[in-house]
Amino acid sequence: MNYPSVIAEQLGIGTRQVEKTIELLEQGATVPFIARYRKEATGSLNEVQITAIRDLLLKLKELDKRRESILASIRDQGRLTPELEQQLLSAATLTELEDLYLPFKPKRRTRASIAAERGLEPLANELQRQYECDLRQLAAPFVNAEKGVASIDDALAGARDILAERVSENQQARNRVRNIFRRSAFLSSKVVKAKEDEAHKYESWFDWTENAMRAPSHRILALFRGEEEGLLRVHVQPQEDQPAIEALERQFVSGRSDSAQQMCLAVRDGYKRLLAPSIETEFYNLLKEKADKEAIRVFAENLRQLLLASPLGQKRILAIDPGFRTGCKTVCLDAQGQLLHNETIYPFTSVREERAAVAKLEALVEAFHIEAIAIGNGTAGRETEEVVKRCRFPHKLIAVMVSENGASVYSASEIARREFPDYDVTVRGAVSIGRRLMDPLSELVKIDPKSIGVGQYQHDVNQSLLQESLHDVVVSCVNSVGVELNTASRELLSYVSGIGPALADKIVDYRNRQGAFACRADLKKVERLGEKAFEQCAGFLRVRKSDNPLDRSAVHPERYALVERMAQDLGATVQQLMDDKSLRDRIEVKRYVTPDCGLPTLQDIMTELEKPGLDPRARFEVFEFDKNVTRIEDLQEGMVLPGIVTNITAFGAFIDVGVHQDGLVHISQLADRRVSDPSEVVRLHQHVKVKVIEVDLRRHRISLTMKGVTSDQ
Repeated sequence: MNYPSVIAEQLGIGTRQVEKTIELLEQGATVPFIARYRKEATGSLNEVQITAIRDLLLKLKELDKRRESILASIRDQGRLTPELEQQLLSAATLTELEDLYLPFKPKRRTRASIAAERGLEPLANELQRQYECDLRQLAAPFVNAEKGVASIDDALAGARDILAERVSENQQARNRVRNIFRRSAFLSSKVVKAKEDEAHKYESWFDWTENAMRAPSHRILALFRGEEEGLLRVHVQPQEDQPAIEALERQFVSGRSDSAQQMCLAVRDGYKRLLAPSIETEFYNLLKEKADKEAIRVFAENLRQLLLASPLGQKRILAIDPGFRTGCKTVCLDAQGQLLHNETIYPFTSVREERAAVAKLEALVEAFHIEAIAIGNGTAGRETEEVVKRCRFPHKLIAVMVSENGASVYSASEIARREFPDYDVTVRGAVSIGRRLMDPLSELVKIDPKSIGVGQYQHDVNQSLLQESLHDVVVSCVNSVGVELNTASRELLSYVSGIGPALADKIVDYRNRQGAFACRADLKKVERLGEKAFEQCAGFLRVRKSDNPLDRSAVHPERYALVERMAQDLGATVQQLMDDKSLRDRIEVKRYVTPDCGLPTLQDIMTELEKPGLDPRARFEVFEFDKNVTRIEDLQEGMVLPGIVTNITAFGAFIDVGVHQDGLVHISQLADRRVSDPSEVVRLHQHVKVKVIEVDLRRHRISLTMKGVTSDQ
């Protein structure tokens, strides 16, 4: 198979671009590296396009591997004809391949194979010809009690079993039925009668029917989960069988002879017993795959937004993991996120303890020169925020509610135990909350993305595809932001292009033994970090205190000589070139074009010289909930409240309004216009205004709207 041409056609990308991208991928280049530093080779393809090429290439290789396996199997059976071989070699999809293989596929004993063992295949062949004949006279020679054919009716039934299987394995027939399913299949569900009492959460789908191909991903996954739990019966099939049966009869039945009537019976049996269930399973899997892809897409986009959330930056932080009965675990961190102090305060056990907690917080802020306070947004979060607001600190600082999602997973992990072997999980959790405020990306990479809590049905989707997609997102985010080589954790370094966990350990071990890296070139001194790894990772690593100012930028070391030549041509140093816009304006970029360094790369270099190592994340903004609303009971219909987007799904967005229960803005309530995808309107952690339209205290459900709500309300 000519992979580049097939991929180019499917993705609408130039064949030459695909060829170069495949070449780079097979040389070990990563997606971020290719997108950033090989624009001339790929024609400036972006990460999404390069990832699509990589994934499709893998699928095509798997298809060819399956093709070879099928060819070998049929060849070993001695049944591979030149015509069949050509059909198999030309098959463009896995479905087409499997259809061609189906008649030759080794299978368990079936009614058809049993009939063939009883010598009824010649009778089936005669019936399939559909000549005028005396059925009894035709079938009589095949009656053989010793072989299990006791009567003429038995002989005819066995022959029909063979014909039914032939119908179900016929490629054209399967495609006919597929087309009918595609046009008219319905997704339906009914409650399992004996489980009705325990299936109340699926009550909306006790008797549900909708067009299968138009069903939204979240509903497909909900129905399939209900079936997996044994509470629902789910089907994907046309509401009527007759159109499919008639289409098959037109294909297989000719005339009105007695043998044609037998063929007609075989067609109906083949459809109902074999073909329809097979195609239903195929469409069930197709819907599952479609729903998985959409759910994974939503999860990946949410994760990207979460990882790229605005960092507060290097500040001295007091972080609090709130709790009513067990107290609030409080830690103080320096500007690099190192733990300086920890203790527990109990502001909710008595008035005296509350006063002591306030005094302690005031003392800690002064003693450790705290610049900001991070408060976990879980249980007792809002109440802790109120306690903090009653404090009188010696200087102005901000207090921020921080998402706790995944903090408990981190605190019990091997990573946390390695970082803080002498502290318990509560201290580790509080440290994680504080570090998230400073730099969400650096801290969240330590947690399995599935545990961060921004997905939709993440436990129901294909886990390997989910893992791959989320890993791609983390890699993309880490490399787009860049990593400080001398302070990055092992976990953060492991996501840098070309590094991985093993080299990350080597880098940290080298740093611990030899001290800070003086420049990017020092990376080559790390054991097992060769030229290829250096090429892939160097541009994404920063050495802020390097004597070479380019080490602080995203300019790749392979272009240092070029930048130095630019500066030399102007009679300046590289640092002067970076500091002085008037110098940069004098550069005639086209003069520096070479076969492997074109305008796209040169323009990237000029951008970096202007703003070296610019963080692409938005500036941090302080957010405050409505101080009069702390419990769900405080909510009233018509209230307009500030909120934070905590999760985005295919059916809407969940908003935290500060009452320990997120409200839902349904997709129909996100905007005054029609919205097909919630991410068109909102992003994760966005600060929004919402109006309360319904509060269900019994089920703890809050319905919100953003329609007609403006920021000044």
